Amino acid sequence: MIGDNIKHLRIRHQLTQEQVAEHVNVSRQAVAKWEKGESIPDISSCTALAKLFQVTLDNLVNFDDSELGIGLPPKGKHFFGTVKMGERGQIVIPKKARDVFRLNAGDTLIIVGDEERGLAIVPEEQMSNFFTLVKTPLDDDSG
Repeated sequence: MIGDNIKHLRIRHQLTQEQVAEHVNVSRQAVAKWEKGESIPDISSCTALAKLFQVTLDNLVNFDDSELGIGLPPKGKHFFGTVKMGERGQIVIPKKARDVFRLNAGDTLIIVGDEERGLAIVPEEQMSNFFTLVKTPLDDDSG
């Protein structure tokens, strides 16, 4: 997986093997071997690669896009898998997503949508914080 991930990220970032090698302080041949799966980078090289490509170390090493064909998400962005909607519109939020965003049973979530971009689920607390940030002087005028 790591070799494929390095190659996909290198291509996505429009870098040559030589350029990646310079950033990571290894030879171009080392990068070529990683991409072919003939060897794997050491931990310091993995850390440098993750920083270069702006992905998490975990995703660099473990991300497998073979099922869905999507690329590695940038650091701070997540792909939690797919869910099926039930007959009454219910979905189950994957455990990893609940853990990352600290969602618990009973939490209020807000569903927002854009006809071109799709739906988003936002915790109520975050939406309240957003509305506080975008409050204008006209919002305070009660009179």
